[in-house]
Amino acid sequence: MTQPAFKLKKNVKALLDEAAAKTQGISAEAAQAKLGDANTLFVDIRDVRELERDGMIPGAFHAPRGMLEFWVDPESKYYKPVFVPGKTYILYCAADWRATLAAGVLAEMGMDRILHLEGGFDEWKKAGRPVGERPHKPKA
Repeated sequence: MTQPAFKLKKNVKALLDEAAAKTQGISAEAAQAKLGDANTLFVDIRDVRELERDGMIPGAFHAPRGMLEFWVDPESKYYKPVFVPGKTYILYCAADWRATLAAGVLAEMGMDRILHLEGGFDEWKKAGRPVGERPHKPKA
């Protein structure tokens, strides 16, 4: 392995550790029990190509990682009204790294009841849990 050309003040592991310390994970088994619960929203933060290739948790809302903070913030012109107080949000990505980081940021923004799916969508699928196709918007 080559030595890096520079050293960062904080590496990815440190960022993940910090985010994990201020957030809570949920097991795939416990998360599956929340499928269909009107007060819980699964939020898929993966890239659209991952959704096309691998499917997604049925009923999940797709919020790309790059837009999540903008969609959550009611003062943003990009706000999505699906993000309201009082709901539990279960964020997931492929392996739970992006979801952990995203949950940490949302916690910093003041959102509560934010969970991240431990092991991510990969673990969800490996355990044989339900997977659906990405819903497509109707063409105008």
